[in-house]
Amino acid sequence: MRNLVVFLVLSVVSNLCIAQEWEADFSKALKSTSVNNKSLLLVFSGSDWCIPCMKLERNIWESEAFKSYAKENLVLYRADFPQKKKNKLAEELTNSNKVLAEKYNYKGYFPLVVLLDSKGNTLGEMGYENIPPTAYVAKIKALLP
Repeated sequence: MRNLVVFLVLSVVSNLCIAQEWEADFSKALKSTSVNNKSLLLVFSGSDWCIPCMKLERNIWESEAFKSYAKENLVLYRADFPQKKKNKLAEELTNSNKVLAEKYNYKGYFPLVVLLDSKGNTLGEMGYENIPPTAYVAKIKALLP
């Protein structure tokens, strides 16, 4: 029993250590890229209606391969566009996400993953692909300079 408790505690601690943190403010996220010498991963998502967005979340963003890579190399920001009333975002955040979409996702693709440099220039784009997390991370790496 004691071994089980120790195992559970270690599992929780290890998951907390490599949990990714999605920034809540785009301008702060962009500033963080230059301070930390990282690229910005901007994700346009429809979290409560877009099936590929949900698969991207579950299969890639929640994977250990992505979490460990992102922790060292990326600043993360999600521009979410939920449709259900219960998931409605604050008006300020909704407007901010719309402005980002006008600049980086004017065609309205969901999901859309955009890699940006510290000045907000687009380095590359991709969407959801049904591939293993390690292959997805490799595609992200290939977009970076």
